[in-house]
Amino acid sequence: MSQPNSEEFYKKLKVQLTETSSWPSKYLYKFIVASDSLKISQIQNLFNNTGAVINTKESKNGKYTSVSVHVEMKNPDAVIFKYIEVTKKVEGVISL
Repeated sequence: MSQPNSEEFYKKLKVQLTETSSWPSKYLYKFIVASDSLKISQIQNLFNNTGAVINTKESKNGKYTSVSVHVEMKNPDAVIFKYIEVTKKVEGVISL
């Protein structure tokens, strides 16, 4: 699978989202970051005022935290825009 910050990844994602969902639609983002409260709150802040339901779960050894964001998005472009925004603003984040 290509890295979620490559143009190819986003092109494929847009096609998949367009074909599999009617928009607006609920979308589930999944991110992994080092267990650092600043990084986790950065992700949460990027989804402020969107009606997002955000869940966090720490890994077994406590080094990493997964952040799941369930939110209604307008269209595939809005989904991709958020991915790009998160990867640019939160250092070391991994998008799944």
